[in-house]
Amino acid sequence: MKNTLLITLVSALALATPALRAQFAAPNTLSDAEAKEGWKLLFDGKDASVNFRGYKKEALPDGWKVEDGALVRHGGGDIITKEQYESFELSIEWKISEGGNSGIMFKVQETDGPPYKTGPEAQVQDNVHGHDPQKAGWMYALYPASVDTTKPVGEWNHFVLKCQRTAKGTYACEHWMNGTKYVSYEIGSDDWNEKVAKSKFGKMEGFGKSAKGHICLQDHGNEVAFRSIKIRQLNALN
Repeated sequence: MKNTLLITLVSALALATPALRAQFAAPNTLSDAEAKEGWKLLFDGKDASVNFRGYKKEALPDGWKVEDGALVRHGGGDIITKEQYESFELSIEWKISEGGNSGIMFKVQETDGPPYKTGPEAQVQDNVHGHDPQKAGWMYALYPASVDTTKPVGEWNHFVLKCQRTAKGTYACEHWMNGTKYVSYEIGSDDWNEKVAKSKFGKMEGFGKSAKGHICLQDHGNEVAFRSIKIRQLNALN
């Protein structure tokens, strides 16, 4: 019986999506399958300065510490990837403090303003004790999700963001939380443009406009931890 169950689990894992398989991998590692699929580890659980630096800074702020294999925010401002990405799939685990708030932004450009003026944000929050009406996993202020699969404070959540250029020049995006699809939208579509125009982002000229940009982890003033930060570049959709 045990052997049958093991074979079933292994078979199911082999057929699973890369995002789902990532949930079963050891933290801050790439499986052989992920490596073959083009995934790159952005944080190895030891040194975040290899792939991250402060927003509009040359180095990683001292307020971001590596603790027990996690990148933990204690202050220092927002941080961004050193590289910029256009079509990509990001896989990341996050754990928030009680009442805490943070965010994961993309297409970020370094301008005079904060990262959210150019980079759309996937919300990170304690949905139970947090005060922001925008819940974890949502596309902030634009696309809410009708489900909530977030885990309690102190537990790790697995988030996947997929953003892929289309033949029309728009960007098809999806958010997944703990294996459940939350939202899908198309940056540059009529629906996107209408929603942006009606939101606070409508007055921000560069919001979501860049073809490629940095991934940003937000310092919102609360403790938040990230680990198993992985990314793979994707081809544009035909």
